[in-house]
Amino acid sequence: MAYQDQITQAQILIESQSTWNGIAPESVARMRLQNQFRTGLDIARYTARIMREDMAAYDADPSLYTQSLGCWHGFIGQQKMISIKKHFGSTKRRYLYLSGWMVAALRSEFGPLPDQSMHEKTSVPALIEELYTFLRQADARELGLLFRDLDAARKSSNMVKEREILNAIDNYQTHIVPIIADIDAGFGNAEATYLLAKKMIEAGACCLQIENQVSDEKQCGHQDGKVTVPHEDFLAKIRAIRYAFLELGVDDGLIVARTDSLGAGLTKQIAFSREPGDIGDLYNGFLDCEEITPETCANGDVVINRGGKLMRPKRLASNLFQFRPGTGEDRCVLDCITALQHGADLLWIETEKPHVEQIAGMVDRIREVIPNAKLVYNNSPSFNWTINFRQQVYDAWAKAGRDVSQYDRAKLMSVDYDSTELAKEADERIRTFQADGAKRAGIFHHLITLPTYHTAALSTDNLAKEYFGDQGMLGYVRNVQRQEIRQGIACVKHQNMAGSDIGDDHKEYFAGEAALKAGGAHNTMNQFAA
Repeated sequence: MAYQDQITQAQILIESQSTWNGIAPESVARMRLQNQFRTGLDIARYTARIMREDMAAYDADPSLYTQSLGCWHGFIGQQKMISIKKHFGSTKRRYLYLSGWMVAALRSEFGPLPDQSMHEKTSVPALIEELYTFLRQADARELGLLFRDLDAARKSSNMVKEREILNAIDNYQTHIVPIIADIDAGFGNAEATYLLAKKMIEAGACCLQIENQVSDEKQCGHQDGKVTVPHEDFLAKIRAIRYAFLELGVDDGLIVARTDSLGAGLTKQIAFSREPGDIGDLYNGFLDCEEITPETCANGDVVINRGGKLMRPKRLASNLFQFRPGTGEDRCVLDCITALQHGADLLWIETEKPHVEQIAGMVDRIREVIPNAKLVYNNSPSFNWTINFRQQVYDAWAKAGRDVSQYDRAKLMSVDYDSTELAKEADERIRTFQADGAKRAGIFHHLITLPTYHTAALSTDNLAKEYFGDQGMLGYVRNVQRQEIRQGIACVKHQNMAGSDIGDDHKEYFAGEAALKAGGAHNTMNQFAA
């Protein structure tokens, strides 16, 4: 609704109440515009539509892929979206990612934990709510600045400026964007998954990512010791999430089905099979087995019938069963097809390296069955991108017969190679990895799980080195504040960012001329006006 229409609507309401004479219609309209999303479910429905539209656009043109960065605090997510609006003018196709790893490492009451689902499950919806609280505050702040500019234009009788600002208000683009939220392996059985999914959706999540690991054996996707579950167990959790979306009226909600099978060589269960060739039989077909006879069957053996033969799956002392080596890719493809055929919307294949052709090889096979299959892909900080891509270029050059004698493949991380042609080509491949992966490998969404964890650590290290060293206060002023001012970083006015100006506006709405406001002539934030 247009700004003027909001004012008119508020005026009609106020005039219908004889005792509301102290309420200003325009102030009501402003407060409503500054808080257009009333609940998390409003956000989930709004952002689900955005993702569905973006998926359709990608299907028509794979250059229109989407991106996100993992954020572990509401402030980090807020500053990311403010930065995106500043630099690109639009939040289109830019999302937030909520990483279970960062919740475990940074948000648990137990303190830092490994990514093994040991953190409190309630900390996940709490972070979703926090992220959207900060994004809504970013809307309120930016609209508040527009309202102040509007008042100034009116005060100076600048009608051209007034119309320009009114147009900006009427066409305002919110900071609210989709969050892809990590529910890990569901934190228990399907009922536990359903209950947690509801909390996450109620907090605002339109898209939940779930993985096919055993919940109580869950490991980070880039660590060893991963244990997968049979397909029927995983599908029960996908259905549980879908029921949660439908119960809450988020009919467009999205599910990302993640498979860790490429790096997971173990299973806790032998799948139930009704007949040869069903999904349980296919899962069991990957088990590493040896043929036995009734005479060679040992005490406590688990035995399965495979094509009329008695087979003993290899079982470890941990009571886990192992898959045949080299079956990871086939298992990934089957996982993905099965998930999409039973309600998942997007796929996530956790790989051990960032290699477009490796990913594309699996996606090609999936698309033979489901032509519009699309991936969410983790551009993970667990990959050493420099060494991986330099080795990829080295191998490509060697295969093409180019002279690589000046390079030591095992030491390509060395700074000594930074200015070489090989390093430059590797960096160019890194630069175009997302576009190349979107076009060749069906990657609809590129995310980095832990970027702001690493940037916080790096920037803090740099500040501590200088501030506590011989640079003293200059270490902060030169490398932080001066750069904030010159680069137009909104946080240089930290009082404004924390809501001081919004509070002043409210004081004036509530108390009129009697309001004691913080933003007067003696506020030191005025030093940053230039």
